[in-house]
Parts: sequence; C-alpha cells; structure tokens
Amino acid sequence: MDYSPHNPDDEKEFEVDDSTSISLEEEEDPDLTDPTVNSGHQADSEYTNQPKQKLSLVQKLVNLVSGLNIYMLLFGVVLVIGLLIGIMAYLDSRHSSTTANINSKGISASTLAQLANTSPTVGTNGQLLNVESSAVFAGQILARQNLDVAGNLSVGGTLALSELTVSGFSQFGQTSINKDLAVAGNTNMQGNTTITKNLQVGGSGTFEGDLSAPQITTSSLQLTGNLVLTHHITTTGTVPGRTYGSALGSGGTSSVSGSDTAGNVTINTGGSPGIGCFVTINFITPFSTAPYINVTPVGSAAGGLSYYINRTTNSFSICDATTPPADTSFGFDYFSID
Repeated sequence: MDYSPHNPDDEKEFEVDDSTSISLEEEEDPDLTDPTVNSGHQADSEYTNQPKQKLSLVQKLVNLVSGLNIYMLLFGVVLVIGLLIGIMAYLDSRHSSTTANINSKGISASTLAQLANTSPTVGTNGQLLNVESSAVFAGQILARQNLDVAGNLSVGGTLALSELTVSGFSQFGQTSINKDLAVAGNTNMQGNTTITKNLQVGGSGTFEGDLSAPQITTSSLQLTGNLVLTHHITTTGTVPGRTYGSALGSGGTSSVSGSDTAGNVTINTGGSPGIGCFVTINFITPFSTAPYINVTPVGSAAGGLSYYINRTTNSFSICDATTPPADTSFGFDYFSID
C-alpha cells in the first residue's frame, strides 16, 4: 500500500496568502438564501434613500479646514501673496508706461528757420518740449513760471536777480550785491570779504582771526586782552573850556589846546601872582568817575614850580603850593583816562 503524506493543497484550487484561501467547492451565499439578510439589505437601501441633513456655510468651512494640513494652508497663503504682488507690479508698470508715453515730434531745419523770424507758441501747458541735443540761444530767455534745473547751472556772464532765496548749500565764485543783504542764519565766509560801503552790525561780532581796517569808528571799544599798538595814538575832540584862578596874578592869562583826553595848557602869570590854582580845565564830556590825570611840566620854568592838581569827574585844576614868579610863562601837558 502506497502511503503518501497528506497535502492540504489537494482540497484547494490555490492559496492567496497565509490567512486567506479559496476552496475548490462552491459555497452558497448566505445573503441570497437567508431571508433575514435580504430584509437587512432592504432596510439599508431605505436608509440611504432618505434625504441628508444640509450643513451651514460655517460648518462646511470648518469641515474643509479640518481636512487640510498645515502645508496646504501655507501653500495657499504663499499663492495669495504671489498673486497680490503680481497684480501690484502689473498696475505699476501700466502707470509708468502711461507717464513715460510722451508724444515727441522732430523739428526740421525749415521749422527752425521759421521760428527764428517769428514768435510762435509751441505746444500747450500739458505738453513737454524735449531737446536732446545741445542748444544755444543767441537772444534772451524768459521763463514766465518756475525754472527747474536738474543738473549744475553754470553762468559765464553776469547773473542779475531781483530776489534770491537759498534754502540749501550754494557756492559763489564772485558775488556783487548792490542792495541789501539779509541773512537770517549763520554766515561762514572762508575767503576774503570786501565791503566798499558801510557795514552795520546790530548784534555782537566775533572775529577769530585778524581784523584789518584803515579806520574803525566806534562809540565804545571793550578789550578782553592786551592792546598792542605799533603806531601813535592820536586823540581828537572838542577843546575843553577853562576857568582862570587866583595864582595867575594881575593881567595873567592861560590857553588850552587838545581834548578831554590829552592836551596842553599854557600859563602866563601877571603881576603879583599868589598861591593857589592857575587854571581849571572843564571837560566837554564828564567822566563816570574821577579820571586819572597825568600832568607833565614842559621846560625848566614849569619844572621848578611846586605844582599839584585837583580833579573831579567834570574838571581838573593845575595849582602851585608856593608863590610863582610874576610875568612868566609855564607849559604843562596832560593826559586823562577813566
């Protein structure tokens, strides 16, 4: 007797996998024979035929968003931003092309010859005359409205302006101003400045360098440093008045030359002069305080006197402590400072 091992494949047509196989014998479908199953299918079909409940717009959006992942949302945002940028670039290009689209026409030689002999009007206010080549105007140019210069403005001749307002930086090689010059801010002049007429300064003036002038007239001069003079000091002014004193004697006289600051006094004694003052010099302008008076005798005759002075803010007197000689002339120089 032949005993062969039992093969499970003898009872099956083929095997799909380890867990699923198809038998060689046909099996009846229980759904086709069982009435309860058929009734169940019929109930499912009736359930599916019933109308579904409608969802609101918010619920639909929530269901839609919940079904999307984060990458899809980022892609949508990037896509919308790209569309907005493209639309803005398109609108800007249309605006630029509209602005730059200026109709241009050439000017022939015959037209230029006609313009030279007439005074025509070229274009309107809304049009633009574009001259690409260099232009030379032999006559005058009149701009009735504003003149805008995009580049540098070079003027070879004289530039006459009734009014000039400069808000920024300006550089002038040589400027001649025939009328008033009003500067509201600071003025920095690096080169030489020549003023042929008067210079009136309402406020303070500060000079860091040397100030050179052939003549300076000022009502008051205040120095914070030393005064260095390389030439003489010349004083001018009205000659002060004088009053005779008892020391002149009978028929004596005196005279004064100079000013309140400096001068000379000549004394001529008469007969029988006495002890006291020869003359009193009365200042034209009184000093704020009693000034310092420097009196110097001129000659040996004046040097032999026992002279002295009296001084006030209004005057000073030249006196003698002893009896001076009669019929004699004396000279004194004086210098007074406050």
